[in-house]
Amino acid sequence: MYVKRYLSERLVAFKGTCFPYKTKRKTSFRHTATVGIGGNLGDVKRRFQHLFFYLQREHRVSVLETALILKNPPFGYFDQDDFFNSIIVVKTDMNAEAFLAYLMRLEKKFGRKRSFANAPRTLDLDMIFFDNLVMKTKNLTLPHPAWSQRESVVIPLASMSR
Repeated sequence: MYVKRYLSERLVAFKGTCFPYKTKRKTSFRHTATVGIGGNLGDVKRRFQHLFFYLQREHRVSVLETALILKNPPFGYFDQDDFFNSIIVVKTDMNAEAFLAYLMRLEKKFGRKRSFANAPRTLDLDMIFFDNLVMKTKNLTLPHPAWSQRESVVIPLASMSR
């Protein structure tokens, strides 16, 4: 169950058992990754919970914190349902490129089908930050471009206790 709070006519925040979340558990993993999660097909909040529990059992990552869930209008392609977005912060020993490949496999595992830019999707996982790394390659730009202009990132990030 989620507690719903209207932030504006267009934005709704949800709080539940896993979103937000913060652990006090220590980990020996070296890298900290901040991942934006989103989706607008099916029961997205339930899928976020499944993702959370999947990551909790995963031996390659350790979940440190999650943000509230934000329901917000789509951008880019507007003829689709609103999106649900949140943030998950994890620790890992994977490097940035390996972690990106891991996120792509997770999207596929959770039913993501890529059809066109900004299309509706079951799950979207975007690496926002990876440590303090700044890089630009064919497949990965860090920090994520335009993250600071997106309500879907800024509002959940601002809700975190760090």
